[in-house]
Amino acid sequence: MTSNPVFVLGILCLIIIVSEWLTKKALFKHFGTALMVILFGAAFSNLGVIPSASNSIPLYSGIFKYLAPLSIFYLLLEVNLKSLKNAGLPMLFMFFVGVGGTVAGVLIGMQVVSGEEVFGENFKPLAGMFTGTYIGGSVNFNALALHYKIAEKGNVFAGSVAVDNIITSIWMIACIAIPKILNQFVPRDKMIKVEQEGEGEAAIDMENYDNQTINSKNLAILMVLGLFTILVSDFLVELIKDATGIKLPSILILTTIALFLAQIPFVHKLPGSRLLGLFSVYLFLVVIGAYCEFAALSQIGDLAVNLLIFTMILVSTHGLLIFGMAWLAKMDWELAAIASQANIGGSSTALALSKGLNRNDLFLPSILVGALGNGVGTYLGFLIAALI
Repeated sequence: MTSNPVFVLGILCLIIIVSEWLTKKALFKHFGTALMVILFGAAFSNLGVIPSASNSIPLYSGIFKYLAPLSIFYLLLEVNLKSLKNAGLPMLFMFFVGVGGTVAGVLIGMQVVSGEEVFGENFKPLAGMFTGTYIGGSVNFNALALHYKIAEKGNVFAGSVAVDNIITSIWMIACIAIPKILNQFVPRDKMIKVEQEGEGEAAIDMENYDNQTINSKNLAILMVLGLFTILVSDFLVELIKDATGIKLPSILILTTIALFLAQIPFVHKLPGSRLLGLFSVYLFLVVIGAYCEFAALSQIGDLAVNLLIFTMILVSTHGLLIFGMAWLAKMDWELAAIASQANIGGSSTALALSKGLNRNDLFLPSILVGALGNGVGTYLGFLIAALI
């Protein structure tokens, strides 16, 4: 029964349901659904309810090969580059300062922990993954993990996700506290007021931001776009390889196609892309959890410690640069904090922070620069992984 793909898929979906329900409760709301599904996946596989890495089934391989790239494709369909002008120059400027801080933090952090020595063959992939995730969130993290097959190293990937979640949560708390503290000593006025479409703050419904409705026609269109994009990406990889001898990452081509399609109004406005993307991500992460065998997890103890030190240095460097630039340029502290959170956690955490700071004027800008991070983070992640 435990190897029956129908049974396993049902358990994976049940884990997502329970995780979503638990993260609405006070005790678990700071964990996040992504971490919860990984933990449940690990627990269920180690208890023998579903298969683990050592007795993997074809269903898992299919999720790695097809569903994970689809999740990235669907989430990127929301990146409308034309709308970025609504974010305002101050927000865009601070966001790119944060990008520079992340890249600098990766380079400094890897140097301090002797990354090439302690991470071994995972050195370049991890550098790229953390560059990507701290420029726009987990979409970029997963894209690089898939290409470098870190996603198939359940314990390494699960440890990386756990460290990422810990640091992201700590930085969210810091981004709430830092502007309040700095405003006590160096008061700053709010810099921008962005007019949103609709009725001010009602234009963005914070509580229902991740809720979408979808009909069968739109579902079919999204499925066709996603599946054929995977086919075209794989075809172009082989075509370019035959013509130039260079094998590009298929996920990079998929990212480029998704960004191109996202600029077409009809595609960008299709309802359901975020819903499909989030569900696909969670299903992928449950399998990642299933690959995390506790017996082998103890073997990466030193790796986890070094990863934690590395990410602390990375995010500290990012924070010093972005708030240092805000001080030099006499910028709004809260705007800088939200731009930083768009880097470190992506659109959703940036939106949550803008709500927490009562900056309704920054709801839309926070989402837009977070979406920009989804677009550029994968490219910069691959670049750092290649050059470091």
